[in-house]
Amino acid sequence: MQEKLVVKVKELPASERPREKLWQLGPRALALRDLLAIILRVGSRRDSALTLADRLLAKYPGLVDLAAASVEDLCQIEGIGPAKAAQLKAACELARRLARASCGERPAIRGPSDAARLVMEEMRHLDREHFRVLLLNTKRRVIAIRDVSVGGLDSSLVHPRELFKECIRRSSAAVILVHNHPSGDPQPSQDDIRVTRRLCEAGKLLGIEVLDHIIIGDNKFVSLKEMGFLES
Repeated sequence: MQEKLVVKVKELPASERPREKLWQLGPRALALRDLLAIILRVGSRRDSALTLADRLLAKYPGLVDLAAASVEDLCQIEGIGPAKAAQLKAACELARRLARASCGERPAIRGPSDAARLVMEEMRHLDREHFRVLLLNTKRRVIAIRDVSVGGLDSSLVHPRELFKECIRRSSAAVILVHNHPSGDPQPSQDDIRVTRRLCEAGKLLGIEVLDHIIIGDNKFVSLKEMGFLES
């Protein structure tokens, strides 16, 4: 059987090599496959970096799909091993942190939509429930966003001790609770309501106000405060 002829990136004309194109034209001029090829750096024994980039885009046609893929998922693609998967995940994480930083180091939370907007693009695509807390200062500006648990929302996973430990350490004046529904429907369950009320009571004892609990769906959200499940 005739072996497939592999054209390496370095064998291409300079005008077609991703790194050379970036140097000459700037990163904004590059197609997504070129950017991925640069991140991958080199191909495999059988394929060029551009071929691997094409293979990635065939499996994950959008950046959101690629960012949601795990290291294990990426390693299922021929030519992508743990090292290349790690490079891709690192690039996605840098993009996520840049997006968060572009919102301002300490964005102000004036209402539920501000809190939802801060986490929507990341949390709407998660395939499991992630519970997070937004730590706020006295001016209702975000000090930090912290993960509390991953999994179903119940009292065994979301314990007041774990949630408020970081709040106390960072001297938070108030918090907003956030979690996602992978189904895409943000309507609260009885567990959501029960856990929220429990955490509100714990916050009162510590002098840390729970301002709201935002549930993220697929590009939509609900506020438990607006629904009347939190005391004013």
